[in-house]
Parts: sequence; C-alpha cells; structure tokens
Amino acid sequence: MKALLLGGIVLAFSTPLAGLADTLALEVPDGPVILNIKGDIAYTNVGEEAHFDRDMLKALPQHTFETGTPWTEGSSHYSGPLMRILLEHLGAEGEAVHVLALNGYEAEIPFSDFYDYEVILALARDERAIPIREYGPLWVLYPFDQDEALLSEKMRFRAVWQVMEINVR
Repeated sequence: MKALLLGGIVLAFSTPLAGLADTLALEVPDGPVILNIKGDIAYTNVGEEAHFDRDMLKALPQHTFETGTPWTEGSSHYSGPLMRILLEHLGAEGEAVHVLALNGYEAEIPFSDFYDYEVILALARDERAIPIREYGPLWVLYPFDQDEALLSEKMRFRAVWQVMEINVR
C-alpha cells in the first residue's frame, strides 16, 4: 500500500514538471539566424546555444520607448524585448553578458543594468526593422532620455549596435 501511495505521489508531481519542460524548450529558428546566445543558459535549441531568428525575438513580449541617442538625430520610437525578459526566457544565470557586434565591437554589461533600466534588444526603430547601416538589425539600447546617468561614457559603451552574439557569464 505504501509503495502504491508513494508511486501516485511521484506521478502526480512528475507529470506537471514534464509538461513544463516541454513548454520551456526553445523552438528551432525557421528563418535566418540573427542572434546566438551561449554561456550560462538553461534552455538551448542548437547544441549548447540558443539561436534566434527575427520572428522568435518578435514573439517575446515587446517593450517600446521613445529616446534620442548619442548617434542618431532627434528622438525615435524603439521596440524589442527587454533584455531581462530575454535572459529570463533562457534561464540565464550570471553576473554579466559579453556582447559581440558584427563590426567586432565588444562590451561587458552587468545583469544589474537590465533591472535598473528598461534596456531592450531593439528590433525596430519607428516600427521598421533597423538596417545594418543604421545600427541594426539588433541593438542593446538604453532609454537615454529617461535618466541623465545613462548619458555617461560608461553607459554609452554598453549600448552595442549590430549585435550578433551574447555570452552569459
């Protein structure tokens, strides 16, 4: 009787967890891969990495803000997933991300930035995909107009454009 009761308890607790694992699995990209994330992440879809196409990033909850930047004229509306949501989606654990751009630029960004500010991985500017020649297709972007502290040189160096890879450390 004890074994039957114990077996029922194990089954009751294991079934929801098995369903949760299926829910958290990442799909494989259908379109061209525009972002690779590796390092200390729990959920992957290609080996030990998470590869994303544009549609996969757009499927995440989108956040929008209006801001000017030190590199563009005037203000624009930018949208994309919050960096903290993207990292949580992958079960990322670490203290920082190392971001690599198409042009070879690299920056280290502490996780705390993603909780202190509404930092997004911008996919669109004024509702249009951001071309490579205009800092796209992906841009780690801070809401510069929302806090003067974001205009410091240290913070500007963390706003990486032409993002192609993120390494969670």
